[in-house]
Amino acid sequence: MERQKKGLSVWGLTMLTLGTVVGGSFFLGSSVAIRAAGPSVLIAYAIGGVLVYLILSALSEMTVANPVSGSFRMYTEQAFGRGAGFVVGWVYWTGLILAMSSEATAVSFLLRVWFPGLSLGLFGTLIIVGVTLLNLLGAQRLSKLESGLAAVKLLAIAAFIILAVVIIAGLGQAFSGPAGLPAGQSREWMPGGISGIAGSMLMVMFTYAGFEVLGLAASETGNPSVTIPKAIRNTVVLLVGLYITAILALSMLLPRSRVSEDVSPFVSALSLYGLGWTGTVMNIVLVSAILSTMLASVFGLGRMLRSLADEGHTPGWMRDRTDIPYRGILVSGGAMLAALALGLLLPQGIYLFLVSSGGFSLLFAYGLILASHYRLRKRHGGPLVRQHGMRGYPYTSWLAIASLIAIIASMPLIPGQGGGLAAGMLLVVLFTTLYAVRGRTRQRGEIDTTAKTRLQRTSLLPVQPEYAHAEMSEELTAEQRRE
Repeated sequence: MERQKKGLSVWGLTMLTLGTVVGGSFFLGSSVAIRAAGPSVLIAYAIGGVLVYLILSALSEMTVANPVSGSFRMYTEQAFGRGAGFVVGWVYWTGLILAMSSEATAVSFLLRVWFPGLSLGLFGTLIIVGVTLLNLLGAQRLSKLESGLAAVKLLAIAAFIILAVVIIAGLGQAFSGPAGLPAGQSREWMPGGISGIAGSMLMVMFTYAGFEVLGLAASETGNPSVTIPKAIRNTVVLLVGLYITAILALSMLLPRSRVSEDVSPFVSALSLYGLGWTGTVMNIVLVSAILSTMLASVFGLGRMLRSLADEGHTPGWMRDRTDIPYRGILVSGGAMLAALALGLLLPQGIYLFLVSSGGFSLLFAYGLILASHYRLRKRHGGPLVRQHGMRGYPYTSWLAIASLIAIIASMPLIPGQGGGLAAGMLLVVLFTTLYAVRGRTRQRGEIDTTAKTRLQRTSLLPVQPEYAHAEMSEELTAEQRRE
C-alpha cells in the first residue's frame, strides 16, 4: 500500500509521456511533413492523433487489466508466444538505442554553436552519461525533472501560438497589417494532393512517437486502473490540441517554399516577420526538448531490458532485483555510447541507414500493440476490463492496423526512408533468427522455469478488475520479498 501512495501521479505520468513525445522531431522534423503536404499536413496530424488515441486505448485496456513492467512486450508474448515477445522487445530496444544516439548527436551540433572548441564526440558522450545517471535516481525524481523540461517545451509551443495570433491580427511594430490570413488565402491547400498527405504521414507519426512509455511506466503508478486512463486522456488532448494548433499557425505564417529541412519551421516563420532573435531561444528549447526525450526514452529502455531479463531473454546477470532497473539503465546507456561511436566512425550514409530503422521499430511495436489487443480480447470474448474497453472494437482495431501497414509500406516511396524499412526488416529477421538458434541450442531442462510459470500465469489477461488488483498485489509482494 505504501508503494501505491508513492507511485507516479496522473500529472507526473502525463508529463513523462509528453516529455518523450515532444522533441526535436516536432520542432525540427515537422518541416519534412510540411514540405510534403503543405497546409493539408493538418489532415495528416489529425489522422495521426486518431491513431495515437486508438493505440493508447488498446494499450490502456491491456495495462489496466494487467499492469506488468514489460507492457506491450509482455502482451505480445501473451498473445503470440515467447518468440514474438523476444523479437518485439529487442527490435524496439535496438531501434530506440540507435534513434537516441542520433538525438545525442543532434544536441551536440546545437551546443557546438555556443562552444565551438569542443568536439561532437565529447558532447555526445557527456549527454549520454548525464541522462543515464539521472535515470538512476528513480521514477519519482525523474518525473519531477521531466515535468520541468516538458513544461519548457509546451510553453514554447503555446508562446509560438500566441505570437502567431498577434501577427495574424496585425498587432505590434514588427509588421504591418494582418500578415497571416492574406498569405494563407493565396496558398494552395493541397499542393501535393493525396500523395503529399500520404508522404507526410511517416514523419507525422515520428513526431507523435514515444507515447508507449506510458505503458512501460504503468507498474510505477499507485493505482493503474485510475491513473492510466486519465493520463492517456490528458496526453491525447494536450498533444493533439497543441500540435494541430501550432501547425495551423505555421501554415498561415510560413509559405511552403520558405520551409527548409535544415532550419526549424518555427524559427523560419518568426524570422519572416522580424523576430529573428527567436532563433537563439528556439535553439535553447530544442536542446531541452531533445534532452527531455532522451531522459524519458532511457527510462523506457531500462524497463524494457528488465522485462526481457525477467523472462530469460538476456544473460542472467542483467536481471535487476530492485524497483529501479539499474543494470538495464546502465546497459542501455553503454549501448547508446557504442552507437554514438559507430556514428562517428562509419560513413554518414551507413549510419543514417541504421538510425532510420528506429522509426520502423516504433511503428512495428505499435502494430503489435494493436494486434495483441485484438487477439487477447477475441480470446476472452469481450473487454478485458469493464470500464476501459477500446471503443469501436473490432472495426477501430482493423482501421488502425491497416493504417500502420500503409504507413510502413509507403516508406520506400519517400526519399531517404527506404533504407529505414530495409534496416528495420533486417532487425526483425536478425532477432527472429537469434531466437530460433537460441531455442535449438538450449536443452529443455535449461528453460527458465520461473519465466515459464509467470507466462502461464499471465497467458490470459484477467477480465475482472478484482483479479487485476490481485495480480498487482501479488507482484508487489514478490518484489518486496526480493528486496
